[in-house]
Amino acid sequence: MRVPSLTLAAAGAALIAPALPAPATAVPPAERVAAREGSAAHDGGATHGGGTAGAARGEVAARRGDAAPSRGAGRPEGPGRAGKAAPDERTRRAGDAVTAARLLARAGRCTRISRGRYRTDAGRPATVPVCGTRDAVFWKADLDIDCDGRPTARCNRRTDPVFAPATAVLGSDGRRLNAETLPYIVVPAPSRRWDHRASGVRGGSVAAVVYGDRVRYAVVGDTGPRDLIGEASYATARALGIRPDPRSGGVSSGVTYIVFRDSRITAVENREAAVAEGERLARRFLARH
Repeated sequence: MRVPSLTLAAAGAALIAPALPAPATAVPPAERVAAREGSAAHDGGATHGGGTAGAARGEVAARRGDAAPSRGAGRPEGPGRAGKAAPDERTRRAGDAVTAARLLARAGRCTRISRGRYRTDAGRPATVPVCGTRDAVFWKADLDIDCDGRPTARCNRRTDPVFAPATAVLGSDGRRLNAETLPYIVVPAPSRRWDHRASGVRGGSVAAVVYGDRVRYAVVGDTGPRDLIGEASYATARALGIRPDPRSGGVSSGVTYIVFRDSRITAVENREAAVAEGERLARRFLARH
């Protein structure tokens, strides 16, 4: 459950808005408390297979006792080089694939860039540092549900007692973001602890969010309290298999947020663009050890 915070009312407009075509005048999202429910449903691994069948070599092979399968000798074409190349190509592509395991391994080494640590919820100890490389900043925290922005069937004053019809970032049409349909994450408001702007993070920056074996791409779409971290939109939670209910959803730990430095989707509501750019930047992040 979330509770409103009046102390942050003046902060939102100046946080991410300078990176936008027009300034945002949004009130930042409210503080969150510790109680969280919900469980994550994880994807199963993909399965694939296949095989080839050989033919007997005939009477000559039988006399020689040769048990090796036929290579198709005497035929115009056999399995040939093209058939052998396919497994190699699959292996190469599998090695280049952006997976949750590879991203988590890469984010397992933390060079702290924040001066201090963040709380995941009000009243909890500050244990979460912001880490960084030349390509990205990242942190590991909980996921609280941000349902603020444009009112929808699942995000409104009835479903969310502390709903705010505002986000610190605007869409390309000048409207508030739609938390129900747009995967976005929330970054803490700038402070002495960490100023995301100095790390190349702003409204529309691209992020990879990892939970279990799922990787989903999102944009930076809102700002939160200066001392709290670990929040994302209804749509982000749903895509990760996390219960998105703004009252009782979210998860208490196990979510990794990776934001790519100096990235930006101009039309933040363009999900396809965020996914394409996120894939590209995630591959670069993995390639640079």
